[in-house]
Amino acid sequence: QVQLVESGGGLVQPGGSLRLSCAASGSIFRINDMGWSRQAPGEQRELVALITSDGNTNYADSVKGRFTISRDNAKRTVYLQMNSLKPEDTAVYYCHAEITRLLVKTSVYWGQGTQVTVSS
Repeated sequence: QVQLVESGGGLVQPGGSLRLSCAASGSIFRINDMGWSRQAPGEQRELVALITSDGNTNYADSVKGRFTISRDNAKRTVYLQMNSLKPEDTAVYYCHAEITRLLVKTSVYWGQGTQVTVSS
């Protein structure tokens, strides 16, 4: 089995910063792309940032210049550094990873989500 466990969410004032972490564990052969998506109340889930296994990154236009995604392959962990946070960044943030397991089809796995609230 595979688990993705997020941490680091919380309440922050506008203009503040938060760092999310997500660690993968279980019977993993290889982790390919890793990323973060978010879902605000009443909205569709949207991709926020993606990082490939060799470190290439992509960001949603709404977070470019404010958010930075990174990963530590040895720790099987992906991070999302969020700076200059705005109230519209308020959402549940989910990490996800495309994982290859031995003798099992490569699949995308999701974390349970962590709440980020930006409010004064």
